[in-house]
Amino acid sequence: MTVTSPTNRPRRRTSNLPQMQVSRVTLPDEIYRQLKIMILDGGLIPGELVTIQGLASAFGVSAMPVREALQRLTGERALTVISGRSVGIPQLDARRLRDLTKVRVEIESIAAEWATPNVSESDRARLQELVDVMAKAAQDGDTRAYVRGNHAFHFTVYAASGSETLLTTIEGLWMQVSPYFHLLHSSGNYVAANEEHRMILQAIRAGDAKACAAHLREDIASATDVLLRLLG
Repeated sequence: MTVTSPTNRPRRRTSNLPQMQVSRVTLPDEIYRQLKIMILDGGLIPGELVTIQGLASAFGVSAMPVREALQRLTGERALTVISGRSVGIPQLDARRLRDLTKVRVEIESIAAEWATPNVSESDRARLQELVDVMAKAAQDGDTRAYVRGNHAFHFTVYAASGSETLLTTIEGLWMQVSPYFHLLHSSGNYVAANEEHRMILQAIRAGDAKACAAHLREDIASATDVLLRLLG
């Protein structure tokens, strides 16, 4: 897969938005929450854009609460303004990717260590289910399904850390990098990454927190190496 330079960017296409339901009590907060999930789950990928009017129509609201939610997301560097009325995923450069990775490795490995003794039997079953879902998605070339599964797998682990502060911090980091996980499929990284997921689950079952953290670090590092090559 070729990643073009900022001077030779491909024309962005408008994303197809599903119809979404929101509470009218705290509209900006609910729109923000749903858009955040959409970004983390791979619902918006690099090269796509969304318009304020398109989002307002999808949520069945006026433009004002949509603008408020988008202001928060652009402030968090999860989205960037493409024009006055549309936003998309920000361009990712090698310097920022390396910086995000250094922080992710430290924070997420701590979460994995803390989580290991706390993962419940039902969560272990869920993690195995997600490993199987990702294996099928990698085989089928279904990048959106893989990205959704990858997000669910990691955050099922991190949630077991019992630290809301860690979880919120990790979520902020993922908002900036996870849309680019779509680019990893053609490199074969999905298969290698899912093997690390299997090893993470194996370490959790064995109660080996250090091994869980080590495989988590390898998962992050391998994906970053591929993205750095794609970014040139």
